[in-house]
Amino acid sequence: MSHANISIFIPHMGCPNACSFCDQRIISSTSHAPTPDEAEDIIRGAYERISSPEDRAQTEIAFFGGSFTAIDRDYMTALLERASKYLKTPEQDGFRSIRISTRPDCIDEEILMLLKKFGVGAIELGAQSMRDSVLHANLRGHTAEDVKRASRLIKEMGFELGLQMMVGLYKSTPDDELFTMNEIIGICPKTVRIYPVTVLRGTYLAELFDKGEYVLYPFEECVSLCARLMKGFTEAGIKIIRLGLHAEESVEDRAVAGFYHPALGEVVRSEWVKGIIENELLKDGFAECRAANRNMSILVGHKRSNRAYFADKRVSFIRDDSLPPGIISVNGRKFTIQ
Repeated sequence: MSHANISIFIPHMGCPNACSFCDQRIISSTSHAPTPDEAEDIIRGAYERISSPEDRAQTEIAFFGGSFTAIDRDYMTALLERASKYLKTPEQDGFRSIRISTRPDCIDEEILMLLKKFGVGAIELGAQSMRDSVLHANLRGHTAEDVKRASRLIKEMGFELGLQMMVGLYKSTPDDELFTMNEIIGICPKTVRIYPVTVLRGTYLAELFDKGEYVLYPFEECVSLCARLMKGFTEAGIKIIRLGLHAEESVEDRAVAGFYHPALGEVVRSEWVKGIIENELLKDGFAECRAANRNMSILVGHKRSNRAYFADKRVSFIRDDSLPPGIISVNGRKFTIQ
C-alpha cells in the first residue's frame, strides 16, 4: 500500500477571508461540519478497515477543506484529541500522523506547539501566489512574506511543510506562475500541490469573468505552463502530491470557466514527456522511448497524443518492464516523471 490519507472535510468556519476563487462560504452554509464524534467514527472505521500495521504506518489522518487553525479553538482541539487516539505509539500500531491545511497568516508558535502536542506531522499552507499584487487582487488577505514566515516556523518546529499554488488567478500571468514556482523552490517544502484555476459559480472570480474583467489564457498554455512547473519542482526534489482538482460531479456542475479537466494530471504529464522526447530527438535525430507498462500511457500521451504528434518522426515507443515506476528512458537517458 502506498501513502494514503483518511480525509475529513472541515468547512471554512471562521476563515477570515472570502478569497476570489473560493466557494466554501456557499458550501459551508449548506454542508455539515462533522462533530468530534462523527470525525472519530470515520477514523475508527478506517482503523478497523486498514488492519495491517505496515499500511497504517503509511496512512495519515487529514483535515482538509478549510483553514484548520482558523476554526473555533475548542472544536479544533476536540478534533485533534479524537484523531490522536489512533496514531502510532510504542504500544499501538496506529496511523503515521495528522495532516492539516491552513492559511499562512493563521500560523504562529503557540498554534504550532498545540498541533505538535496532538501528533500533527504535516502542515500545508495555501500560498497560491508569491506575488503580492496577485494576492491582493484575489482578496487573499496575506502577503508573500507571510508565506515565508509561516514556512520558516513550520520547518523550524519539525513539521513536514507542504505548499499549494494556483495557476491562472486574476491579474496573474505565466511569468508570475514561474516566479511563484521559483520562490516555492527557494522555501524548500517537502510537498507541493498545483491547482490550475477553476472558476466556480457564486465566487468573486465568476463575477469578474461574467463582466469580462477576468480573461483566462488558453487551456493549451496552462497545460504547457503546468508541465514546466512539474519539471521544475521534480528537478528540485519536491514531491508533487496533486495537480488539479479531484474529478467530481459537483465541481463540473459549479464550474463556469477555468482549467478544470477530469484527467488534467495525465494531460500535463503527456505534455512534459512530449517536451523531453522533442529535446532528445533534436539532439540525436531519433528517439527510442521506453517505459514500464504502468507508465506507457504517459509515454504515448493522453489518448495517444504523443504517438500521434511524432507519427512522422523517427520515434518509437517500447514497453520495458525493467524500468522502475515513474521513470522513462529516451535514447538510454532516464527521466523521473512524478
